[in-house]
Amino acid sequence: MDDGKPSGPRTKWWSRPSTDRDRPAGPEEDGAAATGVADASGTAPAGPGGTTGPTAGERLPHTTPDGDYTPAPPVAAPPPAADLGTPAPAEPAPPAAEPHVHRTQPLHAPDEYSTPPYGGPGPWAPAPPVQRPVATPAHGTPVPPPYAGTDGHGTAAPPVAAAPAQGGQEHHTDPWPPPHTVAQQHPVPQPPGQIPQQTSQWMRYDPWGAPRQPLSHPGPGQGVDDVRPRKARRGTVLVGAALLALLAGGIGGGVGAYVERNGGLTTVELPQSGRDAGGRAPDSVAGIAASALPGVVTLHVNGSAESGTGTGFVLDDRGHILTNNHVVAPAGSNGDITVTFSGGESAAAEIVGKDSGYDLAVVKVTGVSGLTPLPLGNSDNVRVGDPVVAIGAPFDLSNTVTSGIISAKERPITAGGEKGDGTDVSYVDALQTDAPINPGNSGGPLVDAEARVIGINSAIRAADSGSGLDGGQSGSIGLGFAIPINQGKRVAEELISTGKATHPVIGVTLDMEFTGDGAKVGGKAAGGASAVTEGGPADKAGIRPGDIITEVEGQRVHSGEELIVKIRAHRPGDRLGLVLTRGGKELSMTLTLGSASGT
Repeated sequence: MDDGKPSGPRTKWWSRPSTDRDRPAGPEEDGAAATGVADASGTAPAGPGGTTGPTAGERLPHTTPDGDYTPAPPVAAPPPAADLGTPAPAEPAPPAAEPHVHRTQPLHAPDEYSTPPYGGPGPWAPAPPVQRPVATPAHGTPVPPPYAGTDGHGTAAPPVAAAPAQGGQEHHTDPWPPPHTVAQQHPVPQPPGQIPQQTSQWMRYDPWGAPRQPLSHPGPGQGVDDVRPRKARRGTVLVGAALLALLAGGIGGGVGAYVERNGGLTTVELPQSGRDAGGRAPDSVAGIAASALPGVVTLHVNGSAESGTGTGFVLDDRGHILTNNHVVAPAGSNGDITVTFSGGESAAAEIVGKDSGYDLAVVKVTGVSGLTPLPLGNSDNVRVGDPVVAIGAPFDLSNTVTSGIISAKERPITAGGEKGDGTDVSYVDALQTDAPINPGNSGGPLVDAEARVIGINSAIRAADSGSGLDGGQSGSIGLGFAIPINQGKRVAEELISTGKATHPVIGVTLDMEFTGDGAKVGGKAAGGASAVTEGGPADKAGIRPGDIITEVEGQRVHSGEELIVKIRAHRPGDRLGLVLTRGGKELSMTLTLGSASGT
């Protein structure tokens, strides 16, 4: 198949035109012949003698039709030039007759398309010689910085003179000397007026040399000796830094340990005021507490079934102590009661008398001297907002002092009732205070600004279970209640004198299930008797069953419990003014309170 390719013989890419077809090339001219590659214009570059090779496409006299070539005889070398910088005159080669050359038969048929590498000569063909790039720039042309006339470090390179040819043959100097070739130490003197030839630095550059290797410096590369000492110095610096870090760490650890053990390198003294005499204003909380604490005691009660803790205060120097009935109730008839004074002394105590209706009791200690009785105030003189101090042993924390004010007066409360028959219910026309009172404060004193007792702490109002005595109640929410000292004084005097207390009564049985406003007198008493006791204070005043009492001494009454509280706030024999309604009519009357024995 004809692809349009020329059918005649032509030059192959591996062929090398020879300057002489009559003789084989000598070993000295292999390199010179190998450089005769045609340039882009089709003209071979000038050889050493200034001759030019055949143009591309022209058949050489010694080239075979299939593109192979035969060796050419050697050509005499021209005489050496006096100056490599001046080109020698061209010398024509002598003509020679073309001898008959016997061509060896190739091992395989040639490729008619001459497509390399399949159309080339067989394995016997010699490999193309190594081609080196032509030295650039030409001799005599200055090389631009940074390598012009230097050895790569900025040092001027010595000129190199060409050696004369020996044996009448041209000596071809390799423009690319091998790496680390020893340069000529003594340059040949140049005639005057001629510019010394400068060897191109590109011809002496060794890419495999040591870092910063001079282009023309013989021997080992410069910079090698400079690197090793630098590494050694770097290692020394690292070792020194490590030792310095260890030393600093040791010093820092020692200083830290000293600071931790001794609290610092220096002693720190903060400014502080001196000790005072300890005196406080008598009406301050501290002054009140200092005056009242010696007369307050803590009671520990142990009975056969239960035990409890409460507070009391000394009434006189004979050892009488006033407290709540529910504090000593766990002792029963044969329990143990231990009294601990504010100074820490303890003594056994016995019950003198108690009354559940007033929730008061008196105990006595014997064999104790130096008692400090607390002075008693007058609860009728108390006004809402007066400052007060409560002292007790909440949760068995003795000598606890809290302070507050009087929040209200004549607050009717009932407490107790665990028995279910009403015999243990107490009715108190109490003083309300916001001084914190907690379980264990029961029986303790509530004192005024002059450290005088104005009440006996008895009950608190808990958020979860309503009002009641502090036994079994949760902590204070700022609603504490105390029995007025005027009532407590009267009951205590009766208990010390007779062992029992009397209760004021009007001689009626109340309907406790009445839900209207006021206290309603019942229709029948227990056992079917009349609700109005015959011959009693109410009967004498003209009160009848079904009447509704709405006021006592000008104070409104809303329930039966409130009527009982109002009556018990007075003494037996006191005269009371009452207001009642009967059949829709409002009536007023006066009666004298009777007396009943308490329990």
